[in-house]
Amino acid sequence: MKHKGKAKAAFHRMMLKALAISGAVALLMVVVGHFMGRGIPLAGWMTLVGLCGGFALFAGYFFRDPDAEVPPGAGLVVSPAHGTVDVIDEVEELSVMGGRCRRVSIFLSVFNVHVQQAPVAGTVSLVRHTPGQFLNALKLESAALNENVVVGFRSTEPDCGPVAIKLITGLIARRIIPWVHEGDTVAKGERVSLIQFGSRVDLYLPMAARVTVALGDRVVGGETVMARLEG
Repeated sequence: MKHKGKAKAAFHRMMLKALAISGAVALLMVVVGHFMGRGIPLAGWMTLVGLCGGFALFAGYFFRDPDAEVPPGAGLVVSPAHGTVDVIDEVEELSVMGGRCRRVSIFLSVFNVHVQQAPVAGTVSLVRHTPGQFLNALKLESAALNENVVVGFRSTEPDCGPVAIKLITGLIARRIIPWVHEGDTVAKGERVSLIQFGSRVDLYLPMAARVTVALGDRVVGGETVMARLEG
């Protein structure tokens, strides 16, 4: 599938930065120890190695990117993210949906997979970044106030109007990395983005869509059927 391996590449970049920071800290420890006329105790080195190792293990876990088993069938909208459904309501979304639409919001903890998938097959109609705050993604107001990227889709199975997702930063998540551009054609369940650390993803659906999940449901990106569309 397209974009497979990009999460791993992001992990490698983060590890290189972590190694550079660890090296700088180790050098600082040596310099400080030299001017104090004493060496760095073994416990200090063990602590540094332990912290680096723990971070590497967690980062490797965080950047995991399993292949989605996309359910067959036209008119099915799959989850764009891994997490827990905590909002199902109706909102105004003008940039893609053009007005009133259904919203299903998914909270992603730091323990969830953070690669996002296309909820429908079709064409990417919009990729728009909006600066904002970095409130805790558990707070519902984060969807309106936090930095975000909106990705719009023109669904082709069936042709039933637009569908959109909003990728939202959180208190720890400070970087959203879209992997698609306007005009790209995507398959349902295809990888489209990565949010680094805890965050939220909103799914916007036409009013005619029939939502098939409930509050509290745990959903799997590219696999869980969120709604059914009718052409």
